[in-house]
Amino acid sequence: MSRSELEQKRGWARRGLPIVRLQRLSLNDYPGRLCAKAVVPGCNFRCPYCNNRELIFDYLGMNRIPERDVLDHLYRVKGYLTGLCIGGGEPTLHYGLLQFAYKVKSLGYQVKLDTNGTRPRRLRKMMEEGVLDYIAMDIKAPLDRYPQVVRYKVDIEAVEESIKLLRKGGIDHEFITTVVPGIIEARDIEEIARLLIGSKRFVIRQFRPGETLCPEYSDIEPYTRNELEGFRQLVLPFFADCRIRY
Repeated sequence: MSRSELEQKRGWARRGLPIVRLQRLSLNDYPGRLCAKAVVPGCNFRCPYCNNRELIFDYLGMNRIPERDVLDHLYRVKGYLTGLCIGGGEPTLHYGLLQFAYKVKSLGYQVKLDTNGTRPRRLRKMMEEGVLDYIAMDIKAPLDRYPQVVRYKVDIEAVEESIKLLRKGGIDHEFITTVVPGIIEARDIEEIARLLIGSKRFVIRQFRPGETLCPEYSDIEPYTRNELEGFRQLVLPFFADCRIRY
């Protein structure tokens, strides 16, 4: 990274939570609620099937949405919307996340966080401060296959700690695994389920081909609905709630 790029990143960090997209209405990002969604850039994984390449490599050139604009929108639609989802990218990479969540909560909104679970200390702090009402944690693969799947250095103990935090923290949550042919198969889903056994909710998420991080994944044929249902039936006994998300 060049010196100018480093200085630019530091400048972003000094201005609170960097938000590059605002979805003003989402029907499926917060279970049971109409919500808005704020998208922040940057990620410490390099999953080859990721559909958000620009959030990983190109975000310094993206227009930034001021926090005030997001909060003004939430104020105007209060009563119609009841939640805000903060996703990415990986939101917990940013120091401004906690303060932004405080501001959203002060408006009377429920806050949902999407995370890969690699920052358990920050996750614990937010849980202790009471600014999170729902957490969705991506489980990329069986733990022993994480480096192979995310294609980046990963602290497996941090991921395990975040799993424990969610399971014991008393905050509504779900674990999600995106099923990509050639990466995640039935035996992987079963191994993940055994890791998470007894958890409240597990979501099997369909892979969406398109403009992916690695071009060879852009035209992979996703699993069929019948195949996804087969995965669900395989792990259904492990969870109180197991569903498929398309």
